[in-house]
Amino acid sequence: MNGGPVQNTSLVPGGVIGDGRYRLLARSGVDRRCDAELWRARDGQLNRDVALTVLVGSPADHAAVARAKRTAERAMHASSFTHPGVARVIDVLTPGAGVKLGEGILGMVVAEWTQGSDLVDLLADGPLPAGSTTRLLEPLGAAIEGAHHAGLVLGADHPQRVRVTPDGRLRLAFPGPRPDAIARDDVKGLGALLYLLLTGRWALPGGPPEVPAAPTGPDGSVIAPSALHPQVPHELSSVAVRSLEDAGVGGIRTSAAILQVLEQIAESEAQTALIKPVPDDTDDGVVWTTQRPARGKEHRRKLMISVAVLALATLAVVVWLGVQIVSFFSDEPSKGGGPTVVVGQSEQPGRGEQAAEPTPLGPVQPAAVGVYDVTNRPDNANRANRAVDNNPTTSWQTDSYLQPLPALKPGIGLMASFAEPVKLASVTVTSPSEGTVVEIRTAAANDAPVEQTQVLATATLSAGQTQVQLGDYPPSQHVLVWITKLAGGGRENKSEIAELVYTRAGES
Repeated sequence: MNGGPVQNTSLVPGGVIGDGRYRLLARSGVDRRCDAELWRARDGQLNRDVALTVLVGSPADHAAVARAKRTAERAMHASSFTHPGVARVIDVLTPGAGVKLGEGILGMVVAEWTQGSDLVDLLADGPLPAGSTTRLLEPLGAAIEGAHHAGLVLGADHPQRVRVTPDGRLRLAFPGPRPDAIARDDVKGLGALLYLLLTGRWALPGGPPEVPAAPTGPDGSVIAPSALHPQVPHELSSVAVRSLEDAGVGGIRTSAAILQVLEQIAESEAQTALIKPVPDDTDDGVVWTTQRPARGKEHRRKLMISVAVLALATLAVVVWLGVQIVSFFSDEPSKGGGPTVVVGQSEQPGRGEQAAEPTPLGPVQPAAVGVYDVTNRPDNANRANRAVDNNPTTSWQTDSYLQPLPALKPGIGLMASFAEPVKLASVTVTSPSEGTVVEIRTAAANDAPVEQTQVLATATLSAGQTQVQLGDYPPSQHVLVWITKLAGGGRENKSEIAELVYTRAGES
């Protein structure tokens, strides 16, 4: 690359290029990664507007000429692909075939013109809501997925190559992948476009100067959209960031994974739009309902039933409080209501039988507890201490996920750090989230990679208390309760931990 397009006196509005066939009308953008200028032009022969991707450079720069030739070849291959989310390639011009090297033009990709507006102009008033974002992006995501199935790369990784159609969808208006582009670049481009719509910032190198760059954290990764704008749904925020990551743990590699989340968010938004708000004379304007309240005798009957139910509920609360007071003064380590289910430790790999259970001594309080998340986007991090505050009425919760683990992340958990290495006999988990699967692990540090932690036991939580027995293991200063399966199902996957009690083991 030469560092930027070569200046050319023909590349101005009103200029004529391509053997006098195309009159330039307006420049839509510049992709400096491949020395390309993006123009709206008029085809004088067919009397129609077209989109031109003009590859510029010095004819004496053999490397630039080779790159332009490769881009033209790839655009020619993509001309066989048709989809509403991509402008159709009409022609590809190379030196000697419609392009004069003396003009400083090394090649041109001619595509049909996409009516509508520039994507960057759409964001002039700020980021878009989640519903609008998914509706805009879905057609382009479907086009990328179709192209990848056909073995093609589109080059949808620059915001000025994309336009917004009059019917409200994103379309790749200037096709023509860079010579070294791969399918992963399209996926990153889709994630970057999602990030742009949600934040107004571009998260890949080589973006237009008028679009602010995405902020990054100390490790160089981009800050999640939900951290910049709390109203952004967790799923959209997570998929945007994970799409930008290189292949590895947690990274999204295919457009199909992005599409699935987009479709689920769009469906959820559509269902929400059908819910009618409560009339203005209600006490709480944030309550929503699908029906108007019943009146007359039927209304009074339901009201009496509600009063009776409320009375029974009040009695139940009083009984529950009594149980809590009794359990508070008892010697049991558990701190929540409901039955206690004891789960034996998992059989360790390479062992024919389980190790003898250590003798419990009593509870030990961790010095600190925090949310452990390999994606660096922890759920409710400021509430982690609620799981060890000796108060079962407060709790830490995961976010609510539209897909079960490990679709968006391999797991999530709470890492406890003790003042000194300890050996535990058991960990008691108080949780209302029946069906949650947890692993008790030890770690060398509170930020150790999950693959370097050691699994001591696995348990499926009951609705109440689950005591997970641990076998013999070396003392550790860091103990992780790692959730590998959330409670719920369908598009509502969420778990809650009300209390964790760590019971120290005696000498064997």
